[in-house]
Amino acid sequence: MLHYNLNKYYSRRTFLKLVSLSGLSLLGAGFVSYISSCKTEPSENGSTPPAATQTDSIYLPTEDGSVVPEVTHIGRQPSEMGSIKIADIGEYSFNPVDIEVIRSDIFQPGHFSIFDVLVHLSIRGDLVLQYHFDDSLDTHVIDSINNEKNWWYAAHYSGGWKEDIAFRMDTHPYKDNSYIEVFRESTEHLERIYTTFRDEVGRLRANNGRIIIPELTIQSPDEQWNFTAVEVTPHNIRRDVLQPGVITALDALLSLVEQKKLSQLKLTWYQSIRTADPVDSYWVEKIDISQEATGGCGFVYETGAKTFSGFRGSHIHIPSDVRVTISPEYAHWFWICL
Repeated sequence: MLHYNLNKYYSRRTFLKLVSLSGLSLLGAGFVSYISSCKTEPSENGSTPPAATQTDSIYLPTEDGSVVPEVTHIGRQPSEMGSIKIADIGEYSFNPVDIEVIRSDIFQPGHFSIFDVLVHLSIRGDLVLQYHFDDSLDTHVIDSINNEKNWWYAAHYSGGWKEDIAFRMDTHPYKDNSYIEVFRESTEHLERIYTTFRDEVGRLRANNGRIIIPELTIQSPDEQWNFTAVEVTPHNIRRDVLQPGVITALDALLSLVEQKKLSQLKLTWYQSIRTADPVDSYWVEKIDISQEATGGCGFVYETGAKTFSGFRGSHIHIPSDVRVTISPEYAHWFWICL
């Protein structure tokens, strides 16, 4: 077993970035305990906002051995006016109820992606968007906006901040109070991102449509698990947002429980965390026999391509229960303390 203290590797500022209140990469309730112990600031109406709004926890597998609970929570559908910034073109507002989803193979009605917002603006006549679906990348690619090429995006949820992203725009779930920016990027950087997508599709095809993660590691304060060739299957815990059969980052852990390689997971649903609203996702608060999230400590994760490891593109603040995965090169869950 490994015994170590991760505090020395992360400054206070870095820790707070990693566990932004945006829904993030699934931090346990330890962070909730931490912020609830901090000085709270009054809201505009003079009241003090709660540290977090949570409901109940789920322990998996259930008593009957299932890794899928009979009842799961339902997140709120986007309904408030949103906005998007497009560099050198303008900033536009939109009503989420007017947006149609292109990836109906991914999203349930009422939910949509960041890319769908761009398509909506094009249909509305605010800009000229040219795009196509690339089978080799399994995503829609922007050819041009107003005849200009090489576009990419940044997005974060309520309470978050801009960060490097190497994630398909048409699978990035939109939530109310999201920040979205679309900007010009270098050809070289876009090709690096597209190469990781191409590699994912290549792995998926080589495995006959099965998602098999070559490396999956979990680190807790006193133990480390190393798994290879982990086959991941869908468990449809977020069937309120995603279509049946869509596989998420959380499914990797659920598959390990189902395969009896992990004994237990504890998930807790959070509607909001202080000023971050909505959150509407499950947090992983305990894995197997590891410590349970408490105080200023809990689990975070990253997954994707090693090319973008080190929190560049792979560690993005999309909750693991709605982070769509195609065939990632690795997944890494680790314990972090303030």
